[in-house]
Amino acid sequence: MKWLCNFLKGTKPAESNRRRPRVMGGEQSTLWQHEPIRPKREEPPRPDNEELDRQLALSLAEDNKHPKERNHNKGENDEDLAKAMQDSLNMNPYMPHNPYAPSQALPRAHRVCGGCKHEVGHGHYLSCMGMYWHPQCFICSSCTHPIRETEFTLLGAEPYHKVCYKELHHPKCDVCLQFIATNRAGLIEYRAHPFWGQKYCPSHELDRTPRCCSCEKMEPRNTKYMSLGDGRSLCMECLDSAVMDTGECQPLYYSIRDYYEGMNMKLDQQIPMLLVERQALNEAMEGECKGPHHMPETRGLCLSEEQTVTSILRRPRIGGHRLLDMRTQPQKLTRRCEVTAILVLYGLPRLLTGSILAHELMHGWLRLKGYRNLSPEVEEGICQVMSYLWLEAEILPASTRYAHPSSSYASSSSSSSYRPPSSKKGGISHTEKKLGEFFMHQIANDTSAAYGDGFRTAYKAVNKYGLRQTLNHIRLTGGFPV
Repeated sequence: MKWLCNFLKGTKPAESNRRRPRVMGGEQSTLWQHEPIRPKREEPPRPDNEELDRQLALSLAEDNKHPKERNHNKGENDEDLAKAMQDSLNMNPYMPHNPYAPSQALPRAHRVCGGCKHEVGHGHYLSCMGMYWHPQCFICSSCTHPIRETEFTLLGAEPYHKVCYKELHHPKCDVCLQFIATNRAGLIEYRAHPFWGQKYCPSHELDRTPRCCSCEKMEPRNTKYMSLGDGRSLCMECLDSAVMDTGECQPLYYSIRDYYEGMNMKLDQQIPMLLVERQALNEAMEGECKGPHHMPETRGLCLSEEQTVTSILRRPRIGGHRLLDMRTQPQKLTRRCEVTAILVLYGLPRLLTGSILAHELMHGWLRLKGYRNLSPEVEEGICQVMSYLWLEAEILPASTRYAHPSSSYASSSSSSSYRPPSSKKGGISHTEKKLGEFFMHQIANDTSAAYGDGFRTAYKAVNKYGLRQTLNHIRLTGGFPV
């Protein structure tokens, strides 16, 4: 109790070292200085100081305690203070407020991890996306491993490693199976098939990557297409239902003739039908001095001139990824009516082969029925309608296709109860149905004047007036009813 002793001696220690501000010149600048220490004074003892003397004696007795006892009490006080400060450092919302906590530590107690939703506390933490995170809680939304890199990618509110994001969202080429590169502007540029959605690098349109001659899909690097030996390739899905020789095609040909007869459009003459190679078809087309206009890639031909054509006699066998032992024979075609023969390219899927036959048979029917001098838009347009309607009858359920507007051909038949059956017993597979939908998509979206615009005009007329009335109008006027 040294302060009490000093007090009795006339000195005030609490003021001996006190600094007080002094304002100078009216400005708010502050200077600090020591006050002078007051001189000590001796006072004579007085009788009323007995109580003070007793208090002095008690304080001296306290000061004279054993040093170990004093240190023990002091140690307990120090430990209590240290514990209180430690509790303030580890403060959490479930503990009572610690008055000894430093003011700068209080905000950390309100930092909640965006991952585990627990308090962040002291130590390493991340601050991103407007939240705080334990390092182990900031994880990739794809691989679920912590993101320790200084850069990451956000998709909405989901963080990703840059590599994981690229693997998950950056488009890959369906041909070379690599990430599609960016162009000079830094944009991802690729091509996509309008029906199948196959994505590929623009360079594959120039690097001779094989494309299926039927479905138009490009050959992926991990797949091998079948080479047909005439510059064409066929994917495995199309090869599964491909028609390879004339004998194999005959049942399909007869079923389409029955389809015409069911719509009261019977062909009175037997028109020969041959499956031929690409070269034979091109040679026959060159020898045809008149007739229908052809697409850039000719797949079928309705002959009106006498010719000798090489047809495929026997289905070739498959060896590796090409066809072997193909047997052909030349066949002289004699003209007995307005139509000499129908030629169709071999190696195409059943539905594509059938749609070509339906198209070419319509050319034959028009010639046999005396339709003369029709414009390409009218003749090719109505032939494409017959091809489209046959595909529709093959792949759509009966309840759907007869309620569909394109089924208006039923009204043209003398027997409206006739329902053209599918030409394949047991129905078709999902893969073949998808192919049929693609062939219908090709017809409907053709951009040429004769095959595209002609089809859409003819299809609209048939839907509105029916097939029979549309054909009668074509016979009388050479054009479609409007």
